[in-house]
Amino acid sequence: MINKMLKQLFTVLFIIFTSTVFSQKLIDNQDDLDQILKNIDQFSGYVMAGDYRKIGEAYTEDAKIFPERQDIIEGRDAIIKYWTRPAGIKTSYHKIIPSEIKVVNNEAYDYGYYEGKTKRANGSESFWKGKYVIVWKRVNQEWKIYLDIWSALK
Repeated sequence: MINKMLKQLFTVLFIIFTSTVFSQKLIDNQDDLDQILKNIDQFSGYVMAGDYRKIGEAYTEDAKIFPERQDIIEGRDAIIKYWTRPAGIKTSYHKIIPSEIKVVNNEAYDYGYYEGKTKRANGSESFWKGKYVIVWKRVNQEWKIYLDIWSALK
């Protein structure tokens, strides 16, 4: 009888303890997810504004990007150079649509779809969309893009 009561007590305490621990983990995780989602929205804003310095600051110093049909581009300065558009070309629309974001300690991964519109000096526009994967790193309590790979869907 005492063994049964002790087992029941242990079970109840275990459930209370684990639910408290896991709920706290979810709260911390939600803060990270909210920050990454905010960074995603800001990144699109920087692209549309042509703010290449801010685009560069969204990446870690040792970041790498993997543009479609190109070599890997390494480092913040090279990444800024990649994102810098020629005169007369503007990204008038840019949206990143995450399918999943998973935070694991000081790293996270994010994958989903992107879409946008480019406007040329002659007034013509092209619409594009694709899929992506991003690996994030926490740097001084901020989430930064470490690896960024994408490819077009059409």
